[in-house]
Amino acid sequence: MERTAKPAADISPEEKARLIGRSFVFRDLDPDLLLRVARLSHVRRLDKGRLLFQQGDEGDALFGVVSGLIRISVVGLGGRELTLGLMEPGDVFGEIALLDALPRTASASAVTDSQLLVIRRPLFLTLVEEEPRLARHLIELLCERLRENTDRLGEFAFLSLRARLAKKLEALAVAHGHPCETGVRIALKLSQTDLAQMLGVTREAVNKQLRSWQRMGILQLSGGYITVINMDRLVACAQAEDEGFDLRPDPGLGASMKRRG
Repeated sequence: MERTAKPAADISPEEKARLIGRSFVFRDLDPDLLLRVARLSHVRRLDKGRLLFQQGDEGDALFGVVSGLIRISVVGLGGRELTLGLMEPGDVFGEIALLDALPRTASASAVTDSQLLVIRRPLFLTLVEEEPRLARHLIELLCERLRENTDRLGEFAFLSLRARLAKKLEALAVAHGHPCETGVRIALKLSQTDLAQMLGVTREAVNKQLRSWQRMGILQLSGGYITVINMDRLVACAQAEDEGFDLRPDPGLGASMKRRG
């Protein structure tokens, strides 16, 4: 994957402040401090399919998504790729390597044409040292990320593929779904390989489960897009194991949940 980040037309400090103010790390800061952070940044453009940084690169900047979609991923020893997350407008990423100056723990690439706010490490650390409020927010952000990672490890350890895939599709539908005649259409064109990489499983396993849900009338696959037809039943698939239910096809409504005996 080619690496390139091109200069883009800059936006006003006020516009930058509004963007970063939506992120967890900056959302409760006073307007004057938000403006100071915004003035440290510049805008870069990243074309679809291009690499922003690679796992192992020097951590020298914090990034915020102005527009587009950025994939965060890691590659294991066997060469398998796992998608850790999709960063959308308002999301901030790259904070770990920015703070400790150690190599990047993951790679970042553009899923679509994207614009990014970039804040370089020396400028940002100077402001952190000057502003205890900003340092506190960074601590809170890192704690939240640690909790998310703990939850993710729990899902990998205890939940089946069906439950994990249902949770992922539910989250994608909430973040990127648009109502349509048949249900909620996930606006991202994600391949089954993409979904498999998010869950750390094979494409074949994802395909089998998606086809099963399509036959049950839970979702529809068309043109590379997924439409959730029955969100309640998808959520039930995600919750069944946690609550001790077994979800089975039903000739009428399609699914009945029976308590395991």
